[in-house]
Amino acid sequence: MQMLLHVVPLRLRHTFTIAHGSHDLQHNLIVELRDGPHRGFGEASTVGYYGNSGETMAASLERLRPQIEAAHVDEPAAFWQRFAPLLRDDPFALCALDQAAHDLWGRRLGRPVWQLWGLSLDRLPPSDYTIGIAAVDVMVRKLQEYPDFPVYKIKLGTPDDLAIVRALREVTRATFRVDANCAWDAATTLRLSAPLRDLGVEFIEQPLPPEDVAGQREVFAHSALPIIADESCQGEGDVDRCAGRFHGVNIKLTKAGGLTPARRMIARARQLGLKVMVGCMTESSVGISAIGQLVPLLDYPDMDGALLLADDVADGVRVGLDGRIHYPDLPGLGLTWRGLPGAAKQSSGLSGQ
Repeated sequence: MQMLLHVVPLRLRHTFTIAHGSHDLQHNLIVELRDGPHRGFGEASTVGYYGNSGETMAASLERLRPQIEAAHVDEPAAFWQRFAPLLRDDPFALCALDQAAHDLWGRRLGRPVWQLWGLSLDRLPPSDYTIGIAAVDVMVRKLQEYPDFPVYKIKLGTPDDLAIVRALREVTRATFRVDANCAWDAATTLRLSAPLRDLGVEFIEQPLPPEDVAGQREVFAHSALPIIADESCQGEGDVDRCAGRFHGVNIKLTKAGGLTPARRMIARARQLGLKVMVGCMTESSVGISAIGQLVPLLDYPDMDGALLLADDVADGVRVGLDGRIHYPDLPGLGLTWRGLPGAAKQSSGLSGQ
């Protein structure tokens, strides 16, 4: 087996702002595993407030190149188990490797990963579309660019949060979800929860910082809306800690370390009676297609990341302009790699374009 590491620039259609900061360009890591005629791809997003970059993730995998290229991907969970201890400090790189292993596995067997897991596409909840923080009129225009989504996820964390939601409500009847990305305190959350409910908001995502356990318990007990964990649910050990503090969890593949632990996190959340969301970051269709394999298990898919891009590096599972999720008739993650000319850096020295 051969590993290629592509650091690719992804340019966004609009500057994307959340409570943690803004960006309009980032460099993600794409892992490619080649085995004879088969190629598997996986992705990890770079997130400034987690202190990673495409280069740091590539370095984590580069030091394991001999072990990875000597390994066999007969069963992705076993492959993940072998490398998880070696990438304990870099779950983002582990995620990209795990996704690539799943893609390669499915391509070898000639079947989609969701099908190999025994899942069905008969009933798929729609994805939301995310509106990043901006001036109110800009947020309204962003929503109107994609007016037919049944659900919008609205990023909040400003002094004008209620006014933002009211303005957006004037232009659509769609369901809203709001995500404060840790920018509120308990008092703010409780004060806003009832007005937000009356404006058609379905739930609030991660209003408080992860360390504010007392505030989380207070909000869980008294909020007029369900509360979904995001920053408080990063790895497998966090799911149990969310019970009694949140009504559901948002699992990010990059934070969790890939599809393998995400499936276990979903199963454990179900055992605890928690709702389950799987969310994307700023990702190409590589990462979005990986999330797509899990959609039959979810209450709330959040996989609009590729729609936020000006350029993409692949075709694959896609979200339509009505929020419906479409699957290509292809094995593995359903990907067709196209790359960005001149954009990739391969640490193996081979071209992946």
